Amino acid sequence: MNKEFFDALDVLEKEKGIPKDYMLEKVEAALISAFKREMGGAANVRILLDPAKKDMKIFQQRTVVEEVTDPQCEISLEAAKAISRRHKLGGIVENKLDPKEFRRLSAQAAKQVIIQAIREAERNNMAREYENKREEIITATVDKIDENSGAVILNMGNGYASLQKSEQIPGETFRVGDKIKVFVTEVHSPDSRGPLVTLSRVHHGLIRRLFELQIPEIQDGTVLIKSVSREAGSRTKIAVWSRDENVDPVGACIGNRGMRIESILGEFKNEKIDVIRYSEDMCQFVAAALAPAKVLKVEMDGERSCRVTVDADQLSLAIGKEGQNAKLAARLTGCKIDIKA
Repeated sequence: MNKEFFDALDVLEKEKGIPKDYMLEKVEAALISAFKREMGGAANVRILLDPAKKDMKIFQQRTVVEEVTDPQCEISLEAAKAISRRHKLGGIVENKLDPKEFRRLSAQAAKQVIIQAIREAERNNMAREYENKREEIITATVDKIDENSGAVILNMGNGYASLQKSEQIPGETFRVGDKIKVFVTEVHSPDSRGPLVTLSRVHHGLIRRLFELQIPEIQDGTVLIKSVSREAGSRTKIAVWSRDENVDPVGACIGNRGMRIESILGEFKNEKIDVIRYSEDMCQFVAAALAPAKVLKVEMDGERSCRVTVDADQLSLAIGKEGQNAKLAARLTGCKIDIKA
């Protein structure tokens, strides 16, 4: 039985990355808890776990006294001398116990402590792994859909996490078995209640990382993403700039016949993505950000405020449905935009 126990710890360390020393510490605590439950809570115990010999021993400890008031913790000098003449007052007498003699409830208590220790270790391991993936994209598989909350339970490969309804693209539907990309926005402490990780498909970081992963010129640093503004499921604007005057940043992102941008758009069914050329000239940047509308003139009305003039037939296009185009352009540029015909 002892060999099987230590073999199990080896398997936990190898397959789940749970250190054997950590589990030995938790097992010792579990056995002490079980012993105290068995003996009424007042007794003392020493646990000896020997991984090298794959051996486990449990000893009850009692203090040698002249007059016994608590038989669970004390032993008389006369009784101690009967065991060994070397025992003296104030010394400790140990007698070996058999864990098999523990009652079922005590054993169950020890088992629960061990199970909890394994869960805590797994949670700690997952937290460390997710910490390395903060602001990264993970491909996960839809495992279950909560019909009540709308949350999607995802198989992350090393565990499960939830994509909340509020972090899903409006109108998007999933089926069990679907593979989807999610963006890790937050990683929480393993000691905190609730989820370890917050996942999103609406965060603008998802678009940014997709461009960084898909466009070689962004990967090698030739093209930089300066800013992103997004209304998930509808429209995204992304501003790009080139360090090399011979490289067109917009063309690099769109690709020959739009092939590069199409691979990114394939992740989002109905979302449009406008790739905008960034400029340090705020007037030029604002004019480009209002695409697809054609702008006649941009006049700065302060450091972060401007007036834009367009033809009458371009006004609704510049503003966009429910003001979306103007709002996205304002977020992209960081400039307040007043549009007039």
